[in-house]
Amino acid sequence: MTSPKRIGKIEFGLLSPKAIRDMSVCKVIWPDTYDDDGFPYPKGLMDPSLGVIDPGLRCKTCGQKQGDCPGHFGHIDLAKPVIHVGYTRLIRKLLRVTCRECGRLLLDKEEIERFSALEDDPYSAETIGEKDIKKERVCPYCGDQQFKINFEKPTSFVEIVTETGEDGKVHKTEHKLTSADIRERLEKITDDDLRLLGIDPTVARPEWTILTVLPVPPVTVRPSIILENGQRSEDDLTHKLVDIIRINQRFKENQDAGAPQLIIEDLWELLQYHVTTYLDNEVAGCPPARHRSGRPLKTLSQRLKGKDGRFRGSLSGKRVNFSSRTVISPDPNLSIGEVGVPLAIANEMSVPVRVTKQNIEDIRSMIRIGPNRPTLRDPCGANYVNRPDGRRIRLISGVEGNCDTVAEMIEPGWKIDRQLRDGDIVLFNRQPSLHRMSIMSHHIKVMNGRTFRLNPAVCPPYNADFDGDEMNLHVPQTEEARAEAELLVAVQENILSPRFGGPIIGGLHDHISGIFLLTNQVKWYTKSQFLYLLKYTPMEHLPEPGMIGDDGTPYWSNKQAFSVILPTDVNMFYKATCCRNCDPCTKDTHCPNDAYVRIVDGQLLTGTIDKKSVGAMDGAILNRIIRLHGMKRAREYIDDLTKLSIRAIMINGFSYGINDTDLGKEEYKQIRDVLDKAESDVAQRISIYEQGHLEPMPGRTQEETLEMQVMKELGKARDRTGEIASRHLGFENSAVVMAVSGARGSMLNMAQMAGCIGQQAVRGERIVRGYEDRTLPHFKRGDKGSDAHGFVRNSYKSGLTPTEFFFHAIGGREGLVDTAVRTSQSGYLQRRMINALQDLKVAYDGTVRSTGGKIIQFKYGEDGTDPAKSASGLPVDVKGIAESVLKEAV
Repeated sequence: MTSPKRIGKIEFGLLSPKAIRDMSVCKVIWPDTYDDDGFPYPKGLMDPSLGVIDPGLRCKTCGQKQGDCPGHFGHIDLAKPVIHVGYTRLIRKLLRVTCRECGRLLLDKEEIERFSALEDDPYSAETIGEKDIKKERVCPYCGDQQFKINFEKPTSFVEIVTETGEDGKVHKTEHKLTSADIRERLEKITDDDLRLLGIDPTVARPEWTILTVLPVPPVTVRPSIILENGQRSEDDLTHKLVDIIRINQRFKENQDAGAPQLIIEDLWELLQYHVTTYLDNEVAGCPPARHRSGRPLKTLSQRLKGKDGRFRGSLSGKRVNFSSRTVISPDPNLSIGEVGVPLAIANEMSVPVRVTKQNIEDIRSMIRIGPNRPTLRDPCGANYVNRPDGRRIRLISGVEGNCDTVAEMIEPGWKIDRQLRDGDIVLFNRQPSLHRMSIMSHHIKVMNGRTFRLNPAVCPPYNADFDGDEMNLHVPQTEEARAEAELLVAVQENILSPRFGGPIIGGLHDHISGIFLLTNQVKWYTKSQFLYLLKYTPMEHLPEPGMIGDDGTPYWSNKQAFSVILPTDVNMFYKATCCRNCDPCTKDTHCPNDAYVRIVDGQLLTGTIDKKSVGAMDGAILNRIIRLHGMKRAREYIDDLTKLSIRAIMINGFSYGINDTDLGKEEYKQIRDVLDKAESDVAQRISIYEQGHLEPMPGRTQEETLEMQVMKELGKARDRTGEIASRHLGFENSAVVMAVSGARGSMLNMAQMAGCIGQQAVRGERIVRGYEDRTLPHFKRGDKGSDAHGFVRNSYKSGLTPTEFFFHAIGGREGLVDTAVRTSQSGYLQRRMINALQDLKVAYDGTVRSTGGKIIQFKYGEDGTDPAKSASGLPVDVKGIAESVLKEAV
């Protein structure tokens, strides 16, 4: 292996015609590729000295086979020079700042000295631009009058020559500059002047931007493919080169035959067009070259730029080996740090293992099993064996297989690719990867079936759900990678979000409902019921019973069941999500909603556990456990909590049906009355407005005032119907349980299902657009009533009328459009921010610096606190410490 070298500097320059000819191995003169027998033409575009892509052939230049030969450049001699489309702006600048006769800079010595003040350091010197030179001045060196130069896209330059006629009038004539004229002018510019313009003449003379020789890329860059019917299909670049050579040949022939100037100019322009589209097929003002099928060709520039180009598509991000992708489905019995992997994937994926004296027998048994592991209970096999000389042996199982033979051959120093087995560490990812928790490491559990299984509690960081989402799994291939995955990327290390310093992993929908139903108010359980709840919770001994019945039967409370999973030193006091903010708050004395949580020495004394305590993004208890006991204990707590809550919800079951939205006759009458009153109020306001007696609000017109008052009135009406519905529905209603505990939904959803859907709005206003003077033809012109502008008085249960349904669809459409627009905008914004900030890092002295060592912040975040380790932004969790010491609310 060659010794590593440190790069001193990278220099960017242009290829001179001499350099192009020197690196070329073949002058290409024929536009043909292959003859009738399928052999490449010599001196053609597929000349064998340019490299080989056909198996079995050897390269004429380096003598290597396909795969080893890197390819070699050729060249085409152009009949006349053409402009390189990538440098048109540079050419325009140089033509404008230098003299048309003598090629010197249009500045005298005093003006030049202003710029070259920093002569010692060539990189920090100011360079001269177009703005520094006045237009159409006289050259200070040769006294020649300069003319204005216009650039016409994509590649033509026009000089506007001004002449004073005999009659004293100024005549302007346009004189088109050919590429040869431009090249001639650029050749006159001196090296010293180029340095002032920021060009290093040793690596880039300006006349090299006008091409006289075109490099032909190696065949390996533009391989031809053989289609199913045996025909060869050439690469886009080859198509383009064929065009260039054809026109070049015609040009030469016409030139030699002395064709008229008009034909020569046409061919020159055509040659310029082909070279331009060969370099960049998306130039403004130039029609793109197209394939026979009509699709634009993908030429050199398109290969590099954009999302699917060489840099973003093949270097920064690429398709990789040792990865798999399939649909995900939930499995609450897995730990949050595990992932269920289908047997088919575990057999296909592999991990390299080096053979040593200690493990040689284990490895032999793996090789004997071979690539087919029939069932989950079988030990894992191996797919390949790698010899020290670099050869790979593919294992084949069965009667005619080679497994037994290879098993005897192996010795220490060989490597095998063994299949995945339980406990292997893998990286799991869901796109879009918006933050660092979108990719975390899990330990695998090989399972039957065809989907990846994961615990629903880990969905929030991935933003995953099970409606058909797919996820990717990557297998780290080295010990270092596995160690980093285990220590830095593991799920338990990423429970705290770096965004807000709180837990991002926690209970989801049915976990929160279940734990709420379990802990709300006080319930008593017999020993068998209590053990049923805690069947999957590790427990050393049963706690002391909380109550002894009259007949001597011991009973345990629901609060004790939850306390089993808490560490014994947790002390917390706070209001739960279900708190109704009573005034005054009763706190410790009996809270009617059981919403004041008191945990002392790991025992839940009062209060209900709900979203604030265990929910993802909230998780107050989990946060405290992490501070006291670290991540491993936190992971165990989440696993225990999810299992306990699911057992709890299964005691009574939890379902929702259409009759859960039923209200009594009395409630329906009240809702009808509220809506009728609201509509009559709105009609009254409209009549006041039409009579011109409406008092406008400050800064508003009468019409705007009316709209605001109507919206307010109808909004109130909807809220009142919600109140009526919620008075009737109690905790025996599943939707209320979900809304109060914070598991899913809100009382507004309940109100819309049972009471009234309410006003549909577009951009915060009633629906006004539609037909002339009315929203729909079902209403009278000029009708300002509630129903004509999108008020839906039905509930989802009673069903909407056709006009209401249409208005509802309008309101819903706005949400969809808004979401789609936001996603694309935030995606591009995030990309720009990452590109701007990706090089910043915190140095060892606590400052934030860029790669050049420049200080961006003297202290990270101005307070030196890592949000992931902070207490919701504060460096020290004072409240938590005080509660732990005093064991009372602070």
